[in-house]
Amino acid sequence: MSGQSTQDPDINGLPAVETTALPPPESRAIMLAGLAAAVLGLVLFAWLAEEVLEGSAARFDNTVRDWVHGFASPGLTTAMHAASFVGSGVLIGALVLSLAVFLLLHWRRAALWMTVTMLGATVLDLTLKAVYHRARPVPFFGAAPHDYSFPSGHALFSFCFYGVLAGLVTKRIRSHVLRGVIWISAALAVTAIGFSRIYLGVHYPSDVIAGYLSAAMWVGAMVGTDRYRKRHGWKKKQAGKN
Repeated sequence: MSGQSTQDPDINGLPAVETTALPPPESRAIMLAGLAAAVLGLVLFAWLAEEVLEGSAARFDNTVRDWVHGFASPGLTTAMHAASFVGSGVLIGALVLSLAVFLLLHWRRAALWMTVTMLGATVLDLTLKAVYHRARPVPFFGAAPHDYSFPSGHALFSFCFYGVLAGLVTKRIRSHVLRGVIWISAALAVTAIGFSRIYLGVHYPSDVIAGYLSAAMWVGAMVGTDRYRKRHGWKKKQAGKN
């Protein structure tokens, strides 16, 4: 029996209706990779948080902030404001649009995945900020946001949204070139958003790194758990047929 998903006839390479798929042959590897990413993200985040609380990250943060600020120019500042907006206003609009498109295409699992991802990211961001309550640095450009600094919400949300969106879309298209373009675009967007928060001075570099690590922890846990659930369900079905 094939491990590939079963889907209705597609239009322009995109399946019109998403149905429950059997685990692919590489499901176990993906499951382990997801769980490994979650554990590694947790360990590195815990280490970084301890460094921040002890003040050991201050030298690194200030050195990187000063180095990045050395590239400041009016044109780059405008571009960084735009990149930062891609991680806030544009992200919210893209989230609403993506959910609408998923539901229109009957990609119910994709819509559910995105919803759970972003709800979990919101809870994670609010919880971690409340736990560590790190004050914002003095911004280089504009006013500092009123919430706490650690971890960077822009980094966390952009990693979760653009990364998961890329994964959900590339899983459902055939073109390897288009898949590569989507993944590269997502990676560039996430990197630019994180860099913009450091450039504008509204976050310490360690805040941005912590945002990426917490996002990797959350998404990795979701991927690993989902793959485990699918493999376990598939094995039960196979056992029932024997």
